[in-house]
Amino acid sequence: MTYRRVLLYGVTGSGKSTAAARLSEVTGIPWHSVDDLTWQPGWVALPEDEQRALFVGICAGERWILDSAYSTWLDVAMGRADLVVGLDYPRWLSFSRLVRRTVRRAVRQEVVCNGNRERWRKIVSRDSILVWHAQSFARKRDRMRAALADGGGPEVLLFRRPRDLARWLEQQASTIS
Repeated sequence: MTYRRVLLYGVTGSGKSTAAARLSEVTGIPWHSVDDLTWQPGWVALPEDEQRALFVGICAGERWILDSAYSTWLDVAMGRADLVVGLDYPRWLSFSRLVRRTVRRAVRQEVVCNGNRERWRKIVSRDSILVWHAQSFARKRDRMRAALADGGGPEVLLFRRPRDLARWLEQQASTIS
């Protein structure tokens, strides 16, 4: 099957953006970075109604890759996707990746999106991305697994190991148009 609209889904820190960038590179399908589109300077979230309108427009297109879907517009992406690629990694793996990434960004003061940077004060606060991972892990994993079990929506591929995803990505250069 040829996939033209692909949603990567997984918990925070699972590697969705990296996988989406690679998939876009090997297939030529445009990738839309959800963080870049939803987080404004100062870590201010784009209002939910504006997010929804933005992603309705993107998902109306014939070719796209999204590296996430927030609950307020998940139905839009799921309703148009040909394929959902779920990164269903163990909690320890995604959390350790997230910690390494977050600390690296804070130490190097890397720009994340729209001029935003990870700040130590935020990392250790109740609003920390690390806390978010802990709070959202089970819910996101349940959504992925429910989509697979549903059978009525787009095709779902669940990857439980990064090497299996890497192998699949390498195969896509010749199979996705």
